[in-house]
Amino acid sequence: MEIDGSNPVGLAPTTIHPWVAEGQRRVRFGVSIYPQPPDWQGFVCHVRWMEEHGIDGYFAYDHPAANVDCWSALAALAAATDRIRLGTAIDCVLYPPVYLLARQAADVDRISGGRLVLGIGIGDKPEEFAEMGLPYLSVKARFKALEEAVVVLRGLWSGKPFAFAGETVAVDSPGTFLPPVQEPHVPILIAGGGEKVTLRQVARFADASNMGAHDTIGGAYSADDIARKFAVLEGYLAEAGRPPEAVLRSQFTMPLVLAETPPRLAAKLEAMPQDVLAWCGPALFAGTPEEAVAFYLDLASKGFRYFIANVLAGDEETVELLAEAVAPAFSLRA
Repeated sequence: MEIDGSNPVGLAPTTIHPWVAEGQRRVRFGVSIYPQPPDWQGFVCHVRWMEEHGIDGYFAYDHPAANVDCWSALAALAAATDRIRLGTAIDCVLYPPVYLLARQAADVDRISGGRLVLGIGIGDKPEEFAEMGLPYLSVKARFKALEEAVVVLRGLWSGKPFAFAGETVAVDSPGTFLPPVQEPHVPILIAGGGEKVTLRQVARFADASNMGAHDTIGGAYSADDIARKFAVLEGYLAEAGRPPEAVLRSQFTMPLVLAETPPRLAAKLEAMPQDVLAWCGPALFAGTPEEAVAFYLDLASKGFRYFIANVLAGDEETVELLAEAVAPAFSLRA
């Protein structure tokens, strides 16, 4: 099997994934808990509760030093749930060997019966690379690694003989790789909002984009930022011969903090780590459910159709209010 990494037509999905198409009809919500609680049984039960209460997806982070490996978490959830989408937000393609990433993703997709969303990125924490003994390559080299990872993932997942030798990775499979089961393919989400490279890669390779109001998650701060980035993305999609609706626009709220009343919200925020909240800056949204509905309605009017709420560990109240008071407001508008 030959895949030309310089050819966007050869790498881009040729059909619109059903999970993406559904996003054109209604707004949906996913959750990512950071850091994952060390109580595995409690964590699994919590995600099962999300599934039962209409949360569309659970997205595991890829920060191995923060309690858990994302693929361990997703494998456990794949075996313990039935319907909820399971994804990564975001898997760094430079942490595991790409062949291993392909194997982990295919396994979780199989265990879950075809529910994986593979969110990938290039990593932006030099201290994390150092902790794992990995070189922190230049931005250009990391972007190249992501592009070549997509080539390898798609090649191995074909289940056919596949060989590739790039600048960052080389594989040679005789065609015995056990592929994912999802049809028509495992959706790939590429994180970031960079207008020169990232959004071009989204248009060429991905089924979904993800960005938010922080430098580390795409720099989509204002309405003008969002409009400009989506216009750039649509231009790249046109270059790749893909329609605008081929890519689902998702937004990462980092973190989401909800409480039923303003006094309760103020007390809750005061009890949270202040350095974390300060670092998140404008990516943080804190409010009542009514304010959250207005916040997400505004973002939906700008083109976002999927929202991943990053929730700080221990804040089960936010997940419950999101599922019971915020998300239902959007199902009524489907």
